[in-house]
Amino acid sequence: MKKIKWTVISGIAVFIVAIVIYKLIVLAGGYMMDEKQLVFHSSSRIVDQKGKEITKLYIENRELVPIEQIPKHVQQAFLAVEDARFYEHHGIDYPSIFRAVYRDLLAREKVQGGSTITQQLVKNVFLTHEKTFVRKLKEVAIALQIEQKYTKQQILEMYMNHIYFGHGAYGIQSAAKMYFNKNVEDLTVEEGAMLAGLLKAPSGYSPFLHPKKSKERRDLVLSLMHNQGYITAEESVRYQGKTIALYKNLDKQELAYMPYVDMVVDEAARLYGLSHQEVLRGGYTFVVSMDENMQKVAYDQFQDEKNFPGGDKNVQGAFLLMDNQTGGIKAAIGGREYVPRGFNRVFAKRQPGSVLKPLLVYAPALETKKYNPYSLLTNERTAFKGYVPRNYNHQYSKEVTMYDALLQSANVPAVSLLHELGVEEGKQYLEKGNIHIADSGLSAALGGLKEGVSPFEIVKMYRAFLANGKIIEPHVIEKVFDRQGKMIGESQKEETKIFSKQTAWYMTKMLEGVVEEGTARAGVYKGALAGKTGTTSLSNQREGVRDIWFVGYTPSLVGAVWMGYDRTDKKHTLYGGSESATELFKKILMKAHVQDKEKFKRPKGVATISKPIHLSKIEHLEAKISFHPFGLFIAKLSWKPLPDKRVMYRIYQIENGVHTHIGTVKGTGEYDVKFINIFAKPSFYVVPYNSQTNREGEKTKVAKP
Repeated sequence: MKKIKWTVISGIAVFIVAIVIYKLIVLAGGYMMDEKQLVFHSSSRIVDQKGKEITKLYIENRELVPIEQIPKHVQQAFLAVEDARFYEHHGIDYPSIFRAVYRDLLAREKVQGGSTITQQLVKNVFLTHEKTFVRKLKEVAIALQIEQKYTKQQILEMYMNHIYFGHGAYGIQSAAKMYFNKNVEDLTVEEGAMLAGLLKAPSGYSPFLHPKKSKERRDLVLSLMHNQGYITAEESVRYQGKTIALYKNLDKQELAYMPYVDMVVDEAARLYGLSHQEVLRGGYTFVVSMDENMQKVAYDQFQDEKNFPGGDKNVQGAFLLMDNQTGGIKAAIGGREYVPRGFNRVFAKRQPGSVLKPLLVYAPALETKKYNPYSLLTNERTAFKGYVPRNYNHQYSKEVTMYDALLQSANVPAVSLLHELGVEEGKQYLEKGNIHIADSGLSAALGGLKEGVSPFEIVKMYRAFLANGKIIEPHVIEKVFDRQGKMIGESQKEETKIFSKQTAWYMTKMLEGVVEEGTARAGVYKGALAGKTGTTSLSNQREGVRDIWFVGYTPSLVGAVWMGYDRTDKKHTLYGGSESATELFKKILMKAHVQDKEKFKRPKGVATISKPIHLSKIEHLEAKISFHPFGLFIAKLSWKPLPDKRVMYRIYQIENGVHTHIGTVKGTGEYDVKFINIFAKPSFYVVPYNSQTNREGEKTKVAKP
């Protein structure tokens, strides 16, 4: 009796000690477990405005999904092969452990694992892969703690969102997209079995690398599902006979998108306060302005050496294309070779050359209402406060209209006009667009700045000419959603007025002329296009240029191309004009099928302008006398009219040394002088007249009847 009593007491004591040890282990597990580690990284997505995924941003390619989204048959496949007693144990499956130890002893090596799904989660999230007794105790302690804190469904959800499936895919959703290009809820039984079979050795059972071994492993999982009662024997056989159609999505990021993606990451930090790490881990969805086709075309053209001066692979470039209405950037290239998170020339400040003239000189002059497109400007070699500008073609005239000065990209008229206007007056319009230049000299009229401006800034400002004088901040992100689908940010499409509607329309018509018959004629584009070329010269070097530009816009898009060397010296100099940049801009638009059928629309209430009237010398003036009834003599004058039908012709008569204006005709080469006195021996000459400038041209030779 005494012996039985001590046996009972000993049993109770052992039980109490076991309970205490168990509680201590669970308590220790609570101290060792950092629950923050159970908040898994989730890939962020970049999608276009139609919701189509462009790419992902991640440290680990993972998309988190709730357990309710994972089909039952997929869950069952994982339970069958990884933890058949998952819903029966409390984190540690003792029968499985004893069974595994027994089989290991028989084989005299480790042949079977006894880890539960909870233990596997612990090993992957909290512990290192070292194989020590202490690590095993930690695993047990944390597993017991997790089982107390979370439901079975929560544990299974965390597990299936965390495990690695090979080829960079973490979690069941990323794996479903990686191998089958579908969402997890669309997985079939045999597809779920294949994914479950990967966990033992993701590389060894990869269907891409080892299709035969992958199928054998899948069939084993299907057999285990039958053994566990999840499917019937007939279903198991039928699923084993099915061939799985794989989608080989082996992390093939489109390199063409990467320059744009970097801008998304930068803008997320600048405008929405999201760090680089938060973007990569936070499961955000960024709706962006990118047009995939435009971006790909631009990238491909930047890879073609023939598009750059001299075919030199070291010549760099930048390209930006922005939607006029929203300010959303449709395409962006920061250089010819993509370097992850590297130097983005879209934001690099370079000397703008003549592309600055419309912004700093001509539009500000129009704003004063003292000038119009036909105002005559000085175009002869002149010293302005000691500064003597030269026209690039070394051609000069006494005067030239603003319109023609812009068409020819003449330097002297621009400097002359800025001299009259005042540099500070011109700069104030740039400052409205948050572009600050320190230069105060007249050379600023030609874009010879100390610091320069970026393609990003130039595109922003040129939008004013297309949008009734208003600018908008270019952006790549339209909306940002967190991992729960809640919108946490949206682009602010705020406009800032820089110029009047009238000035904007005048500039558009003049810049359209630059493309049609001015310095931007190079290349082919079949739609409406306005724009300006620009080059910057090297100091102390007569030949060669530092930068070449083309900035242009259609009725719906505004963009720019810049080309040059990152560091310019005697060995790294561009030769020629701005043709390469102009041709590349037009080629990108053509290949991307961007051909606006619409023409530029004149805003209501603004005056329009026509193309400049150009006067030249009139040849072959003849004067003949004819006799008409009643004794009338008529002098019939004829000459070869100029091609432009808008040209007016003033007819002058010389009689007794007196020059008299006797008539004016338009667009024709004939004039009859009636009632002439043949005895006075009159003579005649004709002078072309420009009604736009109120100026006469060169008179003809004097003709006598």
